[in-house]
Amino acid sequence: MMAKISLVVVDDHPIFRQGVVDAFSLEKDLNVVAQAASGDEALSIIKELQPHVAVVDVNLPGLNGQQLTRSLKNEKIATRIVLLTAYDDSSQVVHAMAAGAAAYCVKDIDPQKLVEIVRAVSQGNYWVANLVFDKAGLERWLGERTEVSSRAYSDPGDPFEPLSTREMQVLECVTRGMSNKEIANSLEISHQTVKNHVTAILRKLNVEDRTQAAVYALRRGWVRLYENSEKPQE
Repeated sequence: MMAKISLVVVDDHPIFRQGVVDAFSLEKDLNVVAQAASGDEALSIIKELQPHVAVVDVNLPGLNGQQLTRSLKNEKIATRIVLLTAYDDSSQVVHAMAAGAAAYCVKDIDPQKLVEIVRAVSQGNYWVANLVFDKAGLERWLGERTEVSSRAYSDPGDPFEPLSTREMQVLECVTRGMSNKEIANSLEISHQTVKNHVTAILRKLNVEDRTQAAVYALRRGWVRLYENSEKPQE
């Protein structure tokens, strides 16, 4: 009897997560061994159980899906990562695959297609842009696209966002509607430094103003608008 493909499903929306689990439960060769609602929880579970495949939402509280992928790859965990995104962005596909994802697909994918992708990646293949690659094929595909996609990125070694860690902190504050003065106080940096970071953010993201930068970050799952304000104010 063929061994089942063990799976972990990671998404912070319970209804969507359960829908994915239910779709997998119909397949005799798939076995969902755990679920997680955040990147940090998923990291712990995947390290412990080391399933064959993890199906992971890109936009997660705590570690996002791409950061989770990087962490697992750095720790040489063999689990294959299928990233799901609500926003299909060609440059993000490249950076996700370069980070170590085995597949990258939109969340409105047909459930049966997702099952096929899980089976493909469990066999060592890669799925991207409706194409299935082996390792060499993926490397060729990435090689053709990485140069264009990485031009605006400050650190080619970090495929998860085109901004530095400090710029990401500033962008998160901008997304929450904070003024430069409030950002300066929060991050304990000067007002001028904040202005410099905001200017750099707009240039790197190729957007015209703070609102566009916030929308850009939110749509790609880099920043979660309500993550720090879910608890009532005391």
